[in-house]
Amino acid sequence: MEKIEIFTLLLIGVTAFITNKGLKEFIFQDKFLFNIDTVLIRKEYIRIISSGFLHANWKHFAFNMITLYFFGSNLENYIGAFLFFLIYLISLIGGNLLALYIHRNHSDYSAIGASGAVSGIVFAAIGLSPGMSIGFVILPFEFPAWLYAIGYVLYSIYGITSKKDNIGHEAHLGGAILGLITAIIIKPEIITTNFLTIALALIPTSIFLFLLIIKPHLLLLNDPFKNAPKYVTIDDEFNEIKVAKQEEIDLILDKINQKGYNNLSQKEKERLDELSK
Repeated sequence: MEKIEIFTLLLIGVTAFITNKGLKEFIFQDKFLFNIDTVLIRKEYIRIISSGFLHANWKHFAFNMITLYFFGSNLENYIGAFLFFLIYLISLIGGNLLALYIHRNHSDYSAIGASGAVSGIVFAAIGLSPGMSIGFVILPFEFPAWLYAIGYVLYSIYGITSKKDNIGHEAHLGGAILGLITAIIIKPEIITTNFLTIALALIPTSIFLFLLIIKPHLLLLNDPFKNAPKYVTIDDEFNEIKVAKQEEIDLILDKINQKGYNNLSQKEKERLDELSK
């Protein structure tokens, strides 16, 4: 009988529960999302972890959790539940720490999602399986894991520097590399058995991170499509919705302060009650 990876399913279930609560209750989501100001100034470090259990919508949740199931179930079966969760947690923290460093001067930057943690699971699975190949439903063939790894890393680096698409590359890259490094610590022998994949993932990433710290201005790319429409990331969309809701609450509260609660229209009272939840 095929073994059921209980912890992977439990992790998906917990994430679904917290995501659902966050989507229903704005205050709850706002309390636990990843935000630069609240982490750096208020020292609310729990957000670095709690934000990984929230998602912007169910499509965002489904993409992350389906990926987690396919890669995580095999990884848990191979290394056990404890080490599996350790990789997941380290990747989640690592992805958000890289985002924290890159956006340290963007006080209003917020983010949610398990993308960094899931990327860590994917890269740990690739690192621990030398002969692994990657396939997609829309493609009639598979390709070597090392090719996927190098493409993923280079695309993430380009995405961070160019800001041209709708993906949070910082969390992806940080999570992926921390997941791979943790896998190496767990099983050092993969350095020799899967050297090509590991080298192709770590070498360009190490160079990028070195330049990011020492000479960040060298990473600013000129956008050849300056007149192209601006793409909105999941995090940008989330921030815009959050700001719009807060502005709406502020307007209603101002009216209460000036004229009293009883002077609100029925529609305004219902909207205040809805936003307060």
